[in-house]
Amino acid sequence: MSYPIGTPGQPWGERERTQWRAQARIQRSYQEQVLDRLASLSDQFQRHQYGALSVDPNRYPLIALTSPTWHPGRPKILITGGVHGYETSGVQGALAFAADHAGRYAEQFDFVLLPCISPWGYETINRWNPHCVDPNRSFVNDSPSEEAAAAMAFVHSLGLEFDAHLDLHETTDSDRDEFRPALAARDGKRFGQEHIPDGFYTVADSDNPQPAFQQAIIEAVAKVTHIAPADANGEIIGAPVQQPGVIHYPKRSLGLCGGMTQARFVTTTEVYPDSPKATPEQCNAAQVAAICGALDHLLNQG
Repeated sequence: MSYPIGTPGQPWGERERTQWRAQARIQRSYQEQVLDRLASLSDQFQRHQYGALSVDPNRYPLIALTSPTWHPGRPKILITGGVHGYETSGVQGALAFAADHAGRYAEQFDFVLLPCISPWGYETINRWNPHCVDPNRSFVNDSPSEEAAAAMAFVHSLGLEFDAHLDLHETTDSDRDEFRPALAARDGKRFGQEHIPDGFYTVADSDNPQPAFQQAIIEAVAKVTHIAPADANGEIIGAPVQQPGVIHYPKRSLGLCGGMTQARFVTTTEVYPDSPKATPEQCNAAQVAAICGALDHLLNQG
């Protein structure tokens, strides 16, 4: 499979990155679908602008929500979405939780929500940022992604010890048809066809997997949509299935968003909105169920 940009076998330079960026088109509104909804939550949360994207600072302010005040005895929960801007349910699931469900947990937890870390990617429905950088491999020192750098700086500036971090993602058919071929072309590698898991699963931190926490999330989501089965090799996306619907990744060494805090309980959610067995609305609901299942598990821990 040959990607239309670049020369097969040769990594991209600035010319190819510029060509890729030039083909990006705004396909939906960050203002209407995200910023306006965040503004409507001002009675429940404190709103913070923690930066703006250099590609268009006025169009792409970076916004976080936090609990109005911090309570020393309450667990601190970080929820992130839209690290990959094209992953709709991560963004909309975080917003739906904030609007419709956070209130019933407001007396038990303090929240920090970054619902759309990559707003240019959200509007253009892209995995990368405008410079062909994957923000979710960029949660590292001297990050090449301004989206990741800004998110890390804001979260660290709060000076909080987080108990849990839920990073909301999804996988779409465009991973197979566009983003993985583009990645291979960008890096001058050969593209190998990949299987997309049909259903919801979580990615735990291999250094601290917390299996009971992951199980609680899977059980909560199973009431909303189906859980991805293992493939013939007992794997999901090339990683061994450790328990139903759960695989492990080393989050910090890979520079993943889920590794940016020292939280004890960490998960990355993945859902498949292109499944014939699920709707986009179910996928949004699955993200909400994952958050609620995680919080309920923490409450049951006492």
